[in-house]
Amino acid sequence: MKLIRNIIAIAILALLLSCSYSFTGSSVPSHLQTISIPIVKDKSGSGEANISSNLTQNLIQQFIDDNSLQVINSVNSDAILSVSIISFQERTEVVSGENEKATVRRITITLQGIYKDLVMKKTVFDKKFSNYATFDATSKSIENRQNAIQLAIENVNLDLLLAVVADW
Repeated sequence: MKLIRNIIAIAILALLLSCSYSFTGSSVPSHLQTISIPIVKDKSGSGEANISSNLTQNLIQQFIDDNSLQVINSVNSDAILSVSIISFQERTEVVSGENEKATVRRITITLQGIYKDLVMKKTVFDKKFSNYATFDATSKSIENRQNAIQLAIENVNLDLLLAVVADW
């Protein structure tokens, strides 16, 4: 009887160990290992200082952190993600007080992203991505504005990253 219990226990243990499930969250095709991300072009006409370089650096860092594709600066990459800023908008979100002053402002960044699979020689997507962040315009508004710009950059770049690696 003890022998049968041991055999059953070993069989259950073996079954449990063989039933593993892994989820990476990635749907990058197996033939794609590397991606090139050229400098983001600013076609917005906003004149916002350093927006192109900040977007580029953050986008590259998000891909590095995600680790689904290796970012390389080469014409030999398996894929390329070309991005242009097509709109940078700042508008009043909330007005309040006796003088009806803007208390909350909103920064919206819209990008055009073109993702190409260079191995299969096809465009995976060519579409717009837009995201935003708000900031308190009543105090430290310059610092708050810069923080909102950075957050809007991170938000829209995350949308781009997910479109590439998770096929949302």
